[in-house]
Amino acid sequence: MSPIAEEFPGFSASRTPETLLASDGQRVSLGIGEGEPVLAFDVGGTDIKSALFDADGTALGLRRTSTPALGDDPAVALIEELARLSDELRSQHPHVVPAALGFVVPGIVDADAGIGVFASNLGWRDAPLRDLARERLRLPVAFDHDVRSASWAEHRLGGARAYDDVVVVIIGTGIAGAILVGGEPYTAGGYAGEIGHSPIADGPECACGARGCLEAVASAGAIARRYAAETGTIPDGARDVIARAADGDAVARRIWNDALDALTMSLAQLTAMFAPEAIVIGGGLSRAGGALFDELRARLAARLSFHRMPELLPAELEGDAGLLGAALRARELT
Repeated sequence: MSPIAEEFPGFSASRTPETLLASDGQRVSLGIGEGEPVLAFDVGGTDIKSALFDADGTALGLRRTSTPALGDDPAVALIEELARLSDELRSQHPHVVPAALGFVVPGIVDADAGIGVFASNLGWRDAPLRDLARERLRLPVAFDHDVRSASWAEHRLGGARAYDDVVVVIIGTGIAGAILVGGEPYTAGGYAGEIGHSPIADGPECACGARGCLEAVASAGAIARRYAAETGTIPDGARDVIARAADGDAVARRIWNDALDALTMSLAQLTAMFAPEAIVIGGGLSRAGGALFDELRARLAARLSFHRMPELLPAELEGDAGLLGAALRARELT
């Protein structure tokens, strides 16, 4: 395993040309193109992905570090951590001087106002994150939602690059999404795109407090949890449940069928409301391949009538997308 693969699991030499891993383990060309150097950070509840992109669009110092405990003032503590990472990257590559910084976070994000409205796992409410970062790091700052940023990267570089009207759905432990209309994100003050919390049934209860949310039935986490609850056997993730369904396990087959029906219902609603040219699906569940995509195509076609059938496509940028989106947004400021 290369040094970068050890430091940043998920990179592979088999990736598409836009995200090809360099063989030396030090410089990773992520295909964002030529432009001013920028810093980029993708902040999550567990870890922070960071890199300094040079003028050729190459990621320098690419790494994933644990998100520290943020304490009583999580917004300020996060910006201090980004400043520390920034100092490390800049000291390691002193000849690359960033012209701007881009960072993305989860939760409800009002990117236009630069506000982290709410993030349950990081602890802030109505935090002026963009202004805090701009004041502390002394750079122009692009700030956005992590999945919306990832969707922007998929639109510019990945699976959605041929389309302007696109829905991106990320299916992992939960389900997140983003909507692009005319090639631009539709945000509604940060509240748009909560596809995982769209109701598709009367139950089960979702962790958000509502009932019948899509992610309570069809996320990878929900599929595994439901199987464990019904059988007493803890599966090795959702893909294990899908494999058991293919081998004839009746419980696994029913749980997987319920998930496919719920996803089909949600995609049909999105198709009726937004008429996307394409729906791009990423996250861990997207690696199920034909077991997911072939089934969804058939079920969605059967449910729709006069509607335009969207292309159902796998995401191409995988775990890189949020960081790439942050870098692309930062480039727009230069």
